[in-house]
Amino acid sequence: MEGDQEFLVVRQLFTNWLLLLVMYVLSKFGFSVKLRAKVNDCVFEVNRDVFERLISRFSRVRIKSIRCVNGRLLVNNVEVDNISDLIYNLEIWAKVLGWRYDSSCGCWVKGNARFKRIYYPLIEVFDYGEYDFIDVRGRDVVDVSAFVGDTAIYFALRGAKSVIAIEPHPKAYEEMVENIRLNGLEEVITPVNAGLASSSGRICIEDDDVNRAGGAYYKLGECVKVVPAVTLADIREKFNIGHEAVLKMDCEGCEFDVILNDYENIKMFKELVFEYHLHMFDRLLSKLQEVLTKDYYCKTVKEHSKNLGIIYCRRMS
Repeated sequence: MEGDQEFLVVRQLFTNWLLLLVMYVLSKFGFSVKLRAKVNDCVFEVNRDVFERLISRFSRVRIKSIRCVNGRLLVNNVEVDNISDLIYNLEIWAKVLGWRYDSSCGCWVKGNARFKRIYYPLIEVFDYGEYDFIDVRGRDVVDVSAFVGDTAIYFALRGAKSVIAIEPHPKAYEEMVENIRLNGLEEVITPVNAGLASSSGRICIEDDDVNRAGGAYYKLGECVKVVPAVTLADIREKFNIGHEAVLKMDCEGCEFDVILNDYENIKMFKELVFEYHLHMFDRLLSKLQEVLTKDYYCKTVKEHSKNLGIIYCRRMS
């Protein structure tokens, strides 16, 4: 756990909080002990990973309450059979966060957002506030690596004038098109099945699994499955992107290629938002920041871990 504040949370969650903390500390020192958490009359066994993440989620107000009613465990008033499902079962966690499955549309619904399937990036965007700091109202947004449309739909629902949603993975793209239709946003979001690069060509699709589409770095190349590589110049010209536009990139490395090698088109955007991976591109990050500071004020707005975060840049004039 991250600090004393998170330890204090244990008192609010578990009836046997003191014994639980002792057992937790012993497990950290290598003792073979079982963590049995108690909420009123409900007793359940958790491993150390589950325990730590439950505490973390409660401290971030993602878990608001854990109660035991007539032997039933309720988390945020949602019945949960196995406490570990909160960590390891994404659909259960989505329900606890307020999502519900609607059989009439065959989709997951929360507020005015609808999605065919639940993915962790979707929860990051709609529940964890991944992009809450960006004001897109009345503006054009170019969304690079839009996956199944989670960010594109989020921006559209937040008032973006238009969203150009670029996604190279064919299956993720197909699902994005379906999600756009489910939300009735065909007039706002334009999906593009391509990868962004600093030069034209073809992007190689090596993994057919949509669940791994969000973590792939799509590079120019040749293989059995390919999609076009588009440049920012292509996108700006074809879709008449305004000078106040926002560029969001979460393409596992293409950010470095495009910013370092196509900067003339980068600086046409008023605001930039992109993810960085220090373990992948540590040496390039300082070079990237050096280039951007010519025209932008940049800051880290999200730190997910020691090596992963989001940088936000705003053009100075």
